[in-house]
Amino acid sequence: MKKDKILVIGACGQIGVELTLALRKMYGDANVLASDLREEHDLLKGTGPYVSLDVMNKEMLHVLVIRHNITQIYLLAAILSATGEKNPLLAWHINMQSLLNVLDIAKEEHLDKVYWPSSIAVFGPNSPMQETPQHTIIEPTTIYGISKFAGERWCEYYNHRYGVDVRSLRYPGLISYKSAPGGGTTDYAVEIFHEAKEHKKYTSFLSEDTYLPMMYMPDAIRATIELMEADASKITIRSAYNLSAMSFSPKEIAAEIKKHIPEFTIGYEPDYRQQIADGWPNSMDDTMARKDWGWKPEYDLAKMTKDMLDHI
Repeated sequence: MKKDKILVIGACGQIGVELTLALRKMYGDANVLASDLREEHDLLKGTGPYVSLDVMNKEMLHVLVIRHNITQIYLLAAILSATGEKNPLLAWHINMQSLLNVLDIAKEEHLDKVYWPSSIAVFGPNSPMQETPQHTIIEPTTIYGISKFAGERWCEYYNHRYGVDVRSLRYPGLISYKSAPGGGTTDYAVEIFHEAKEHKKYTSFLSEDTYLPMMYMPDAIRATIELMEADASKITIRSAYNLSAMSFSPKEIAAEIKKHIPEFTIGYEPDYRQQIADGWPNSMDDTMARKDWGWKPEYDLAKMTKDMLDHI
């Protein structure tokens, strides 16, 4: 039986660190090759093989895949929403070309599976805001959202046209205490915990009643692995599955934190990220993920808040 050899690209990012560690636990440390442009993350050091890799260099990537007998690729490298708005052409180039490089190599080398994350950023102001359906109006207004939507179409195309087993999730905002966020619009929901613990106060860059879909990282990692472990016959969506766990506003998360840190205070100074958030869903309908491969979140706002504050 062929042994799975997994390459994680962007392994030092917010999702990458924890996903790499989880995959190493499942597949064995030596069988999960971590890669990034950055220096190896402290949490990854000594846990398995690491290489410096520029995913934009297709030839280098191709050689790496062949040399290490890679059977699965998790492509997590991307420029996120808030950062992308500062340099739209660079964000488009990196987010698109990295995916096309991976899909093309997967086609050529007949890789078993590819994972590429999408995002709630694919939705825009004309999408239904409450319980946004799997199939609906998709008119993103950020370059990040535009690149993710285009990426979803490419994933579906490579699956239908070439049989590449590519799978994807539309992540909500992700919250973690292990690795720093990477310049997204939902980053406030990570920052707020650190500021509450350290300074007992926080100034939110989103207004108090801005509801966004959110998810605690352990749920996101589990969802990713459950999707990838599911039998191919169960995967009916080859663009990207809606994924949901909880939805809250800065005011609500602040109230939850105050239960643990009574002296905590919050202020509001919305910036350019407010406009991005205003075009995104308030909550998501993930019926298809639940039906197709049995998705079910474990963490709500109260359980996540306690765990975050326990670990920071």
